[in-house]
Formats: sequence, structure tokens, C-alpha cells
Amino acid sequence: MNDFTAFPFESLPDLLLPWYEANARQLPWRRTKEPYRVWISEIMLQQTRVEAVLGYYDRFLSALPDIPSLAAAEDDALMKLWEGLGYYSRARNLKKAAQQIMEQHGGSFPEAYGDIRALSGIGDYTAGAIASICFDMPTPAIDGNVLRLCARLADSAADILLPATKKALEAPLKAAYKKGRCGDITQALMELGATVCIPNGAPLCGSCPLSCRCRAKAAGTAEKLPVRIKKTKRKEEYLTAFLFTAPDGRIALTKREEKGLLAGLYALPTASGTLTEADAATAAEAFGAKPERLVSALQYDHVFTHITWHVTCYRFEVAPPGENAPFLFAKPGEYALPTAFMKGLKLM
Repeated sequence: MNDFTAFPFESLPDLLLPWYEANARQLPWRRTKEPYRVWISEIMLQQTRVEAVLGYYDRFLSALPDIPSLAAAEDDALMKLWEGLGYYSRARNLKKAAQQIMEQHGGSFPEAYGDIRALSGIGDYTAGAIASICFDMPTPAIDGNVLRLCARLADSAADILLPATKKALEAPLKAAYKKGRCGDITQALMELGATVCIPNGAPLCGSCPLSCRCRAKAAGTAEKLPVRIKKTKRKEEYLTAFLFTAPDGRIALTKREEKGLLAGLYALPTASGTLTEADAATAAEAFGAKPERLVSALQYDHVFTHITWHVTCYRFEVAPPGENAPFLFAKPGEYALPTAFMKGLKLM
């Protein structure tokens, strides 16, 4: 059956909440209902593992402890705090939303769902999470974990990659929300999906408090669900990156255009296509980098959500940069670099 409305979601809390109280991971953002901190955690956790976020979360809040400090943050400092988390547009949207809160809500995080949803970078999932966790609203936060869990509970063969599937789940799932426990229900569903009804491999049905309600378990279809119709193949792009190293150890950086992939971020200089050593030396001279010696070369791939970069990277020693150098020369680590370029820097 594909219809979520036929599943009794209202029966779940009595089984789900005691399990959550006994088994929930102790995570720093679960020790607070302060919306700023919950918001930061939810944005960091998008497409990033919990283990990877832990250190970033504490460091970010130490540097930018509240909405006014985030709204006033220098872009380069913000990018440095975010370095390694990827999807840098998330950090830019955090700052933009903080500025919206300062301008439109007097610096206080809005409490109405519509106002939360209207903030830059906040979609249905994040708005639902903040509204339920911080303000006890019955607003489901439906991410991949929750979609997978609910598809199995309802034995639904609907394609969970379709926005319509997520939309169809919202109203039925809302029936599971109890006043006074809305935040716990949101986090319990996330936790169960992340640790028991897992994405890779067979679900751990023997550890699931909802197994007695699970229609996919009863039908023997749990391992076949959820259904995901394969996406189109990722686009591929070939480019050449240059690691220009000055005698004092500084490296050349350039700022990418304000639109497109990795917009506005510092990066290694690049050229389209895969250049030979001779062509790379010519391109280096054309850049105005004054190459003196080719030190090393390597190739690596970097996978984004919708595109794969095939990168050829050349390291050149260059003459000491003058005042009119065509690049910003900085010590490694001084500015935030996207992982796509940090990978080449570390390999070199």
C-alpha cells in the first residue's frame, strides 16, 4: 500500500518516546531548546554526519554565540569557521537569515512557523524541526531518515525522492505529535531512522520499538524499501588547478565569481580542461605567476552532489610576488578553502 493516510501514526508515541528516552545519543544540541543553537545544529547536520559536526558546532558557537554576532560576522571569518563542512551557501544563508532576524524581528528568533520558514536557507524540514523542538509545535521535520522509516512502517512503494511523497506524508505524520512532546517526537523519529531503521543494509528490526506496527516487516518487504528512482548521471567536468608556492611558503589564492559552484570562495587558480605540463607552464605565465620550477603534479577526483570534478593539479615554485601580484598570497590555512581544493593541497 502506498497511501500514508492508511497508517495509524497516532499510535506511535506510546512506543517511540520510552525508547527514545532510554536510547537517545547524548548530543550537545539536544541539551537546549534555544532556537539559535538548534538552528545552527540543523543547518550543520544537513548532508553531514553527526560525528563530523560535533567539533564544528562547539567551535562555531564559541566564535559566534548569538544572532547579533552571526549577523555581523566577517565573511572570511565565517567561511573559515565553516571550512570542511562543505556546501558553503549554507553558511552564507545563516548570516543572511541572522541579518533578517535583526532587521525584521528585533534580533529575537521568530516563533511563528511562517516567519521561521521565510528565513534565508530554511526549508520545510528545518522550519519543522525548529518549530517542534523549540516551540512545541506539531510540525513534522521530514528528512531522509524519517521518509525511510515511514515508508517501511506504512509499507509504501512511493518514490521518496519525489517532493510529492514528502508532501503526502506531512498531514498523516502530524497525527503522531502530542502537545508537550512535539520536540521529543521529532528527535525520536530522526534518531530511530539514523540508528535502527538504517539507510545502508538491513534495518535492525530486532531493536526497533515500532516493529510490532511495521507493515513492511510483516510483509517481508523492509529491505526493499524505501523506493528511490535513480537520478540522472552526474555531470563531469575536467579542470586544471595550480598550486603556486612563493619562497616564503605562501600560496596563491583567487576568489571565485559570485555565482555558480563554490561562489565567492577563495580557491586555487584554475583553468578549464586537462592541461599538459607544457600547457600548464604556459598558462602559469599567462596568469602572471612567474613560474620558476614545476615541483610536482597529480590527479584526483572530487564529487559534488550533481557534478564530479576531475582535477589535474600542478605545483609550481614562483618568483617572490610583488605589490601588483595577480593573486592573493597567503599562508596555508589562513583562509578557508573548499574541500575540492584542500584535497589537492594536502596531497601535494
